[in-house]
Amino acid sequence: MLENNLITISAEREFSVTEISYKIKELLENNLGYIRVKGEISGLKIASSGHGYFSLKESTAILACTCWRPILSKIKFIPVDGMEVVARGKLSGYAGNSRYQLSVEILEQAGEGACLQILNERKDRLEKEGIFNKEKKFLPFLPNKIGVVTSITGAVIQDIIHRISDRCPSHILIWPVKVQGENSADEIANAIDGFNSLDQNIKPDVIIIARGGGSVEDLWSFNEEIVVRSVFNSNIPIISAVGHEVDNTLIDLVSDKRAPTPTAAAEFAVPVIANLNYTISSYYDALYSKITQLLRYQEQAVSANTNISKSLNNRIDYNQQLLDELSFRLLDSLPNLLKFKTAGLESFNVEILNPTKMINYCELELIHQTNYMIKSVNNTLKNYEYQINSNSSLLSSLDYNTVLKRGFAIIKSKDGEFITSKAIANKKQEFNIKFFDGDIVVNCNDSNQ
Repeated sequence: MLENNLITISAEREFSVTEISYKIKELLENNLGYIRVKGEISGLKIASSGHGYFSLKESTAILACTCWRPILSKIKFIPVDGMEVVARGKLSGYAGNSRYQLSVEILEQAGEGACLQILNERKDRLEKEGIFNKEKKFLPFLPNKIGVVTSITGAVIQDIIHRISDRCPSHILIWPVKVQGENSADEIANAIDGFNSLDQNIKPDVIIIARGGGSVEDLWSFNEEIVVRSVFNSNIPIISAVGHEVDNTLIDLVSDKRAPTPTAAAEFAVPVIANLNYTISSYYDALYSKITQLLRYQEQAVSANTNISKSLNNRIDYNQQLLDELSFRLLDSLPNLLKFKTAGLESFNVEILNPTKMINYCELELIHQTNYMIKSVNNTLKNYEYQINSNSSLLSSLDYNTVLKRGFAIIKSKDGEFITSKAIANKKQEFNIKFFDGDIVVNCNDSNQ
């Protein structure tokens, strides 16, 4: 179609170089549209404007590419020469040197790089759903049946069978699947769902999903969403054993146990029977020893309880006999007690209970108590009177007016300070002298001091 258009155009009229360049550009853009091209980056240059220029090359061909600054800034990796990429964009022409070029709008890493990008995006999306946050199921300690999802050919299944047989022989149910390539993810998911849908009597207690090591592409089936969701929905505990220790897949994050190798998965699935027998033997010996000690202790306790029982029986017999003797004595003493009480009642003077006599007696008692109280109050008052007289005499003897009558006087300064020495008097100009019959004021000058 493109060739016919060019012939038709050239047959109509003559074109300038610029016009034919733009026509070619228009034909490329309108007929091819957006395309995806895979190749190796070569001759990468970043201009000061921020635009990128490079070529995509194969062994026999090369395609010029431009990547404008807004597109280049959104690329999630650093493009370098020699990197294999997939570029999506629009094919166009560049009149400056008569060439066609790809205007890149999306640039992705090809091969392993592209897979890793898809893997990270899928991981982020599933993580937001909470697929990787499910509660891990405990592996059975001693499974009766072990389900294995792997390829029937190869060394992986043989390693698992031999390892389980050496450690602890168990029933192994193998669900053969393709572990890479087309439809392998569907087969693995169907195997997991199939094990879960088996009858209870043949359903495995644990499932091992295994394959050998390989590249990201080789292990890609175990990153497929259908497989991850089957592992998530499994009611049977799952051990993932895909690749080697350095290999990581999405089912490692959602399985109940991750094993670094298929052989390690077999070791996680079953214990060592020899160690188990030794442990059971040790527990048996310890249990036997404890039971023996317990029986001896209980035997001693039974013997001690028997002696206690005999002692209690003797005590009960003694108290029973004592009770019988007391009852006999009580029966014998009751008639005498009745006779004694009867005699007391017969000799009791009923007149004692006469109310008039009781009131008279109480009246006499009241008069007696009243007289006693009055006498006691009088004695108390006399004692208080004596104490008051004594204190009055003592107070009179201590009154300073009595001392003043004997010729003494009290000397105070004008401000009321007591003059008790000549040194204090020399500092004062005016004194107040108190006698028993009044006060006088004395003024002193410096010559009289």
